[in-house]
Amino acid sequence: MKITDNIFYIGVDDRKIDLFEAQYVVPNGMSYNSYVILDEKIAVLDTVDAGFTREWLENLESVLCGRQPDYLVIHHMEPDHSANIASFIEHYPSTTIVATAKAFTMIENFFGDLKAKQLTVENGSTLSLGKHELQFLSAPMVHWPEVIFSYERNEKILFSADAFGKFGALDTNEPWEDEARRYYFGIVGKYGTQVQNVLTRASEFEIKMICPLHGPCISNNV
Repeated sequence: MKITDNIFYIGVDDRKIDLFEAQYVVPNGMSYNSYVILDEKIAVLDTVDAGFTREWLENLESVLCGRQPDYLVIHHMEPDHSANIASFIEHYPSTTIVATAKAFTMIENFFGDLKAKQLTVENGSTLSLGKHELQFLSAPMVHWPEVIFSYERNEKILFSADAFGKFGALDTNEPWEDEARRYYFGIVGKYGTQVQNVLTRASEFEIKMICPLHGPCISNNV
């Protein structure tokens, strides 16, 4: 799915799930989002749940058209987004993993030593891909301690990890607000102070689109 001319959606819809995180009823399923930025260098943004490895890798290969990714950016280490880090490195061993220091600690605990190249980023770090540049925005406890957002400066897109997500698969025809509100209350809302802190920092950016790790990208009335 094309987000812009150079940014693509390669996520998956989970229509088999009935309880998200074993407690939230999701009658319309759930999406696990992942994105690719194609430029002089290629960045893959996050992976998906372990139950969808083959579908996700096929989606990725169809976008790459034979090219090799340069970076795998990890915004959030919850397993529905990080489960395929090891599988990705098996397929693309020359890729550099980009994540926070806390995320790399989790990667080692989850997967052991992947023998992969690592690039540690923090609040304010940048990553140039050519015409596109990611600037990283620390978002601790929104809703895990290692979380980071990234802002693509050329197309003014905020990749917001679990923030601004919603319940429901992407092919669900339903209003955004209700399931986004229920998602916020259940997943992120108890970290309201941290949410306000990161929104204050994000206010310095001109944001034309928000691409979360669950639910649709938001481009209207941002």
